Order: sequence, then C-alpha cells, then structure tokens
Amino acid sequence: MTRTLSGRALLISGGSRGIGLAIALRAAADGANVTLLAKTDTPHPKLEGTIHTAADQIRAAGGQALAVVGDVRNDDDIARAVAATVEAFGGIDVVVNNASVIDLSGTLDLAPKKYDLMADVNVRGTFMLSRAALPQLRESSNPHILSLSPPINLDPKWLGAHTGYTMAKYGMTLATLGLAAEFAGDGVAANTLWPRTTIATAAVQNLLGGDRVMAASRTPEIYADAAHEALTTPSRELTGQSLIVEDVLERAGVTDFSGYAAVPGTPDDRLFPDIFL
Repeated sequence: MTRTLSGRALLISGGSRGIGLAIALRAAADGANVTLLAKTDTPHPKLEGTIHTAADQIRAAGGQALAVVGDVRNDDDIARAVAATVEAFGGIDVVVNNASVIDLSGTLDLAPKKYDLMADVNVRGTFMLSRAALPQLRESSNPHILSLSPPINLDPKWLGAHTGYTMAKYGMTLATLGLAAEFAGDGVAANTLWPRTTIATAAVQNLLGGDRVMAASRTPEIYADAAHEALTTPSRELTGQSLIVEDVLERAGVTDFSGYAAVPGTPDDRLFPDIFL
C-alpha cells in the first residue's frame, strides 16, 4: 500500500473508539487531518474513550485532529462540523459514515424509540452528513464517501433476522450507492465497506456474543487498512461498490490475514462470520 492520505481532510461520524477510531489512526499515520463528530464528550461508564482521548491518539499517531462534540442526528451539529473542518483544514476530501446504532431485536420486541434511533443515526445521518459535505467534496482532487454498511442481500435469512436493524443498515447502503450514481459526473466516489468476519469491538462484546465471539473476531485494524486502500484509490476508478474488507486487501496484494486475529494463532476457519454475507 503505497498511496497516502497525507494532508487530506477526513470527516468521520463517531470515531471515539472501535472501527472509526482505527480508520482515523490509520489515516493519521500518513499525516492526515481528521475531524471527529461524536457525542462522547465525557467518559462512558461501560465504554472506553471519549472524542477528546481519540483526538489525542490521532495527534500522537502523526495527524491533526479536530474534536466536534455533536450528534449526527442534528443538522446544526453537522453544519458546524463541516464548517469547522473547512476552517481548520481548508476543505473536505473524505467523509466516513461510521456512526451506527445496532439492535438485533425482532419486530415485536423492538421498541419504537430504538427503531427511530437506528433510522435517524444510520440512514438519515449517513445521508445528511454526506449531503452537507458534498460542496466541499466536489472541490477535492480525490473525494470519497465511505459508509460502513453491508451489501444488500435479499436472502430471507437476513431480511427476517432483525428487520428493523436490517432496514437501517441497508438504508445506509442505498443512500451511499445513490450518491455514487448521482455524483459520478463530479468524480465523487461513494462506496460501502463490510467485513467477512466479526470485528473485536464493544458492539460485538456487548451485543453479539461476548467473549466467545470476541475471541473469534479480527481486530479493527483490518477494517482500517481496507478503508485506507479504498480512500487512496482514485475516486473515478472506485465508486458505487459494496466492498468487502478482505476482498479489498486481497486485491492490494495482502494474502495473510493471520496478523489481524483478535487472538493470535486463531485459524481463519475458526473465525465468526459477520452478518449479512
């Protein structure tokens, strides 16, 4: 991977921890400028890290960081994050739609407020953050929108597994692919990215199976390396695709994923497959 994000300005929703932070740190290692739009102003009793500690990590990794405390559901917060990024870094080259809410409850058990939260953060947040940044993206020499959402798989196995969450994640993907088609003429790339295996994050620990699934997962760094490869590809050469993390890395020449195992030495056939694939 010889391409670089040096000097590029990234606007990431969420990013206080987990995959979003890993993507930010990988960009920072190149010398990128990163804005985080996230709510975690103060420590969470059960989750490590805040937007401020994440910004400190980004700076320590070699990048510049801007912490914008706000909610991707709030249009004023989105506008403030875009304006602050432009003021600090001179523009926006990349939007990463990382912020997402997960609830795997069945339809009859899913609380209406949680349904609304998933729709607002996942779908509306993806659309509105991308929309707000598009005037700046159109001025970039290599503009990218990357949404952390799955390919749309209409197999009833996934459609019926957790209908509310499925709609919210597929909505992120539809928004992204729609933007890819709408702004292809401007050279703005818009793609989605999803892993074949579960990733060792708080969501997996707390919602998808605890220690057992965590031990059978890969680290967020595999997601970050694939995102880096996508975001450094010329935008007119890669757009409108539902990318798979491992496929992206294989095309880049990576053939050994063993270093990404959350528990070193775990063979690939013992890893836990992610949903939607």
